[in-house]
Amino acid sequence: MASVPSLASTVQQRLADGLSAALPEAGAADPLLRRSDRADFQANGILALAKRLKGNPRELATQVVAAIPENDVLREIEVSGPGFLNITLTDAAIVRTLAARAADARLGVPFNESAGTTVIDYAQPNVAKEMHVGHLRSAVIGAAMVEILEFTGETVVRRHHIGDWGTQFGMLIQFLIEHPHELDHSSETEVSGEEAMSSLNRLYKASRALFDSDEEFKTRARARVVDLQAGDERTLALWQRFVDESKIYFYSVFDKLDMDVRDADVVGESGYNDMLTETCRILEESGVAVRSEGALCVFFDDVKGPDGNPTPLIVQKSDGGFGYAATDLSAIRDRVGSLKATTLLYVVDARQSLHFKMVFETARRAGWLNDEVKAVQLAFGTVLGKDGKPFKTREGETVRLVDLLDEAVDRATAVVREKAGKVGLTESEIVENGRYVGIGAVKYADLSTSAARDYKFDLDQMVSLNGDTSVYLQYAYARIRSIFGKAGDRTAQAHPELELAPAERALGLHLDQFGEVISEAAAEHAPHKLAAYLYQLASLYTTFYDQCPVIKPEPAREVAENRLFLCDLTARTLHQGMALLGIRTPERL
Repeated sequence: MASVPSLASTVQQRLADGLSAALPEAGAADPLLRRSDRADFQANGILALAKRLKGNPRELATQVVAAIPENDVLREIEVSGPGFLNITLTDAAIVRTLAARAADARLGVPFNESAGTTVIDYAQPNVAKEMHVGHLRSAVIGAAMVEILEFTGETVVRRHHIGDWGTQFGMLIQFLIEHPHELDHSSETEVSGEEAMSSLNRLYKASRALFDSDEEFKTRARARVVDLQAGDERTLALWQRFVDESKIYFYSVFDKLDMDVRDADVVGESGYNDMLTETCRILEESGVAVRSEGALCVFFDDVKGPDGNPTPLIVQKSDGGFGYAATDLSAIRDRVGSLKATTLLYVVDARQSLHFKMVFETARRAGWLNDEVKAVQLAFGTVLGKDGKPFKTREGETVRLVDLLDEAVDRATAVVREKAGKVGLTESEIVENGRYVGIGAVKYADLSTSAARDYKFDLDQMVSLNGDTSVYLQYAYARIRSIFGKAGDRTAQAHPELELAPAERALGLHLDQFGEVISEAAAEHAPHKLAAYLYQLASLYTTFYDQCPVIKPEPAREVAENRLFLCDLTARTLHQGMALLGIRTPERL
């Protein structure tokens, strides 16, 4: 079905027609429409227009209003102040537009006409290392952006650029050669993520201790790095064991996060090894990079170190080794050349902003990025503890991600259990809903904050039933679903002929903005805008539910049907919006 024009775009069109009829000399002027407290919408565009035409804004506004023909959308247009227009819609226009949305599986949300291909780089754990709280944001924000962009019609290629290469693998592989059973599994059955990680942890600590204390082992480990980089078969086979063992662990964590990570999407640093030499050759031959003290560097006028001297991006070190820049630039070549990306989106910690600024500028100079192909860093802030400092355990250690998620689920399960008696949940429903509420709480706390800001990780707040939390939204959804169990023979049906109560109008106008919010969240890579919209939706629904009886005291049949229709559209909008954030909405809570 075709997308449904929003009420705002319909009003915008009527005003634009009135403007060009009353003031042909104005050309295509923007009425500058926005939502208003005084009416449904306010248009401020006539003020700027009057300045341009050297006229009186109030008189021009009056002329424009007179030029708008009678119609069934605009109930009243009032000229106020120095020439603002306060616009009130007819109740029928609101209900008809919502009915058109309800008739569409996509709730009338349009596809982006200029959709392209976005390669999104997110959730980048390191092989043989435990995931900690710092890995949370890239995974959660990235997964939400994948869903939002795909919903708007963008072709999305997921990329998990895992840290699976580098000098530490010489140490790990050499240790495994000398202690061949360290990664063996205790049984033939499936290995848990926890077991895989504990053997990797044990091996990492043991090999590190040996590396630091035994010069001969250190020499052997360094020689092993050379074998790895030269592609020695035995060394590569052992390297692959570390990658495979780590994936068992990664996937178990992503599974806890209720995230879909596929093997084909995991292309680590090693995936670009074969391109590194050529990347350097292209950059050097084109003059984008130059040799400086034996290293291949790219310089920038505006990037200087603490000493005031220019800080270059080092693509190849003087000893011939490659840095992160060579891998990142090769990844850009691959994503633009092979994957045909029009946007490269990197969901990476803000502390790496300077690195990516230099990498993107280098890629632009090389011609891999241009007006048609852009790269964007969706930079995110730090996760803080309740005290406002970077989140650590009492012992000052980095917090393990699995511990954090398990605790969130435990807390949420307790909240669900407390209320379970009222709705008669079974034990298995309590456990399942506890998972959805706990993981939803963690994701929503992250996504409801602008990514660039740091946010406090406070589980008490996250699983609270009051305030801006996912639990509040999940309960709003479940409450609506429960109404339909009590509706008897009445069905959800739109009645445009009815007069709407203020709470019904407010809810209806907000429901109509869903498509605009999604296109904004997609274009600006801002999932927090969708989270804010959904919280507002749940709040407006709560007011509507308090002020407008749906079942008891029993309203007239048409009124009940129209209110059930608003309930149903609210539930569907909440369900769809939460799904785009990666959060489940249980039917009963």
